[in-house]
Amino acid sequence: MKNFSEPILLQQVMRSACLFFAAWIVMSVTGCASIGQTKLAAPEKEAKTEIGWWYASFKMNWPHDEEPAWHNDLIIAHRIIAPVLERYKKDIALWRFHRRAVQDEAGHRFSFIFYSTPGTARKVYESIEATALLQEMRNGGIIIKATYDDTGTITKPNIEATSDGHWSQPVQKSWPYFIMGVCQMWLDLFDQFAEDGRQKPSSLDEVEAFYLEIDKNVQETWEKEGGHAYFHHLNAIFGYNPVLIYQKYLLRF
Repeated sequence: MKNFSEPILLQQVMRSACLFFAAWIVMSVTGCASIGQTKLAAPEKEAKTEIGWWYASFKMNWPHDEEPAWHNDLIIAHRIIAPVLERYKKDIALWRFHRRAVQDEAGHRFSFIFYSTPGTARKVYESIEATALLQEMRNGGIIIKATYDDTGTITKPNIEATSDGHWSQPVQKSWPYFIMGVCQMWLDLFDQFAEDGRQKPSSLDEVEAFYLEIDKNVQETWEKEGGHAYFHHLNAIFGYNPVLIYQKYLLRF
């Protein structure tokens, strides 16, 4: 007589194992779904921020019958701002310079603009104010006034807050990274020309003469090499596509 007990027992074991495995899969899936819902919880409607844009601006003396003394911007950037920036660079996410000279109420103004916490901004402002050369330039009538933002309130928290509002949002948000690199390059040119063996200045008059010469060197470099070193390679990044400029010409660099 045939023995059917062993195949029946084996079938029961296999059936039980399949049921257990199916139940385990269901529990695993529902468990993962639950965890996933926790991780994907909706964020707060308004994310709090403790970082923003800050300005340190310097109004320069500019007689109406003279050209702007552009070289004084270099003195502020290289001798006043650069050492402070080096000290706090790990706490400053983005930064740049802004230069302008128009015969209006603002006049000739040089600005250092940076993205940091209010605490870092206070330290930066205090360090700038403590710079002896700043006081000399004030006393010498080169700088009329230095102004700083109130660090009690963050008025420009968004990364695009200081970009041109006429630009598209993608450009507004990416432009701060581009201009920071440009300003770093500009500063590095000063470093190289300042360390090329020329005699170091001591008095304020010598400092002015020193940076007047460096400004000439920088402008000559821009005129001779800017077209290829900067414009051409920037155009290359964008695949050599033409760009529409104010004169409405399409150019490739």
